[in-house]
Order: sequence, then structure tokens, then C-alpha cells
Amino acid sequence: MDRSANLDTEELKMTREQYILATQQNSLPRTEHPQFYPVGIYGWRKRCLYFFVLLLLVTMIVNLAMTIWILKVMNFTVDGMGNLRVTKKGIRLEGISEFLLPLYVKEIHSRKDSPLVLQSDRNVTVNARNHMGQLTGQLTVGTEGAVFGHSVETPHIRAEPSQDLKLESPTRSLVMEAPRGVQVNAAAGDLKATCRKELHLQSTEGEIFLNADTIRLGNLPVGSFSSSSSSSSSSSSPSSSAPRQTIYELCVCPNGKLYLSPAGAGSTCQSSSNICLWS
Repeated sequence: MDRSANLDTEELKMTREQYILATQQNSLPRTEHPQFYPVGIYGWRKRCLYFFVLLLLVTMIVNLAMTIWILKVMNFTVDGMGNLRVTKKGIRLEGISEFLLPLYVKEIHSRKDSPLVLQSDRNVTVNARNHMGQLTGQLTVGTEGAVFGHSVETPHIRAEPSQDLKLESPTRSLVMEAPRGVQVNAAAGDLKATCRKELHLQSTEGEIFLNADTIRLGNLPVGSFSSSSSSSSSSSSPSSSAPRQTIYELCVCPNGKLYLSPAGAGSTCQSSSNICLWS
């Protein structure tokens, strides 16, 4: 009994001594070098990262340089771009401009004391439409002149200096109307009216007045004259033995047709003349 108690006491002492030794070893400072583990990007990954950062920096510099160059070339300002200026009244465009798409504006005018020039390689067409989008007027300026799609109202039409002015309707009629009159004047030249069929001069309430030093009616037919009461059907041209007729009388048929009759001692006009009978 005493022996077993002594063994237990010795084991308890040994356990206590081991505990004290272990505690003292933990409390003493360690003299060994600590181990460090590297943290970060190394090797080819680091080189790739630097390359991408450098590429991004170069791209930013080139982009900034291109932006500055575009602003310089296009002449961007706080008021507009180039010859285009934004004002309180609208947009002001100076110089020569080219429009690739339709232009819709309310008013176009040039600067003071400067002409307004519209230029095209082919034709310049100006259309006028109503609120329904229907075409109400059209003006086309081409190599052969100006073509109007509808009626034209203007106080003055003139040609360029030393150039002819021509008003033409190729497939329809040409009408000039004015409530107070239409005046055609050739101050230093001739006035000629030519037609293929008939030329009508009509005045509904007034008269037709021809005022000139000489009035000539060319290509009038020559009627026959007979001293008898019956009409003669002989030829109007004199024979070779008869004297040449140089004086004629201007006659008017009942239907208004004019013809010439050889002048005589009295009037030689006859309503039964061959010219009046055949017309």
C-alpha cells in the first residue's frame, strides 16, 4: 500500500516537472529566422501588366492628339463650327457649302451687299409644297435655262448682258396676263411674232391701232377685176403684151379677208371677186 502510494507521488512529480519545463520552453524567445512568403505578380505576368499599361497610355495620348487635331481642323468654337455659326436668330453659314441631303429652311438670304449663289453640277430644283405635302410650285434651273412647273409671278424678267431672253413652252401654250395691260417693247431692234397656223389680234372692247411710217402686208392674194357686173374668172397676172400693173387697191371681203385688186379710175373692189368666193 505504501509502495503504490510512493509510485503515484513520484509520477505526479514527474508530470509536474514536465509541465513546468514545457511552459518555460514556450515562454522563451525563439532564436530561429522566420520564413517569409512572397505576395504579388512576378515573372511574365508582371511584364504583361506593364506592357498593357504602356499601351493604354499611348492610346490615350494618340486619342487626345487626334481630338485636338480635329478641333483645330474643323475650327470648333463656342459659337459653332467652321463657317457655320449659331446665333440668336438662327444659323449663319459663310463661304462655299455643299449639301448632300435635302435642306429644309424657312428663309435663306445672303449677307448685305453680297449675292446669293446656288451652284450644282446638273440642275438646281426648288419645290414648294402645301401642308399636305402636295407639290404646288417648282423651279428648275438647268443648262438650257429656268423651267417653271406652275405659274410665275414676277415684276421683272431680264437676260444677262449681250444675251437673248427666250420664253418657251415646248409642249403647251405660253400665256402672259396682266389686268392693266401687257407691253412688249423693242427699243433698239425688231419685234417679230411668228406662228405656224393663225395669228389672232383681238380686242373685245377697244381697237387695234397700228402706228408706223410704213405698214406692209406681204403675200396678199391678187383678185380679178372685170368692168362688167358679173365676176370674172380670168387670171390676175397681166399678159406679156399688157403694161405691168404697179398700183393696187386694198379690198376687204365680207368675211374680213384682205386682198389686192388692180387699181383703176374708180374702186375695183367687188364682193363677188374670186378671192372672196373661194375663201
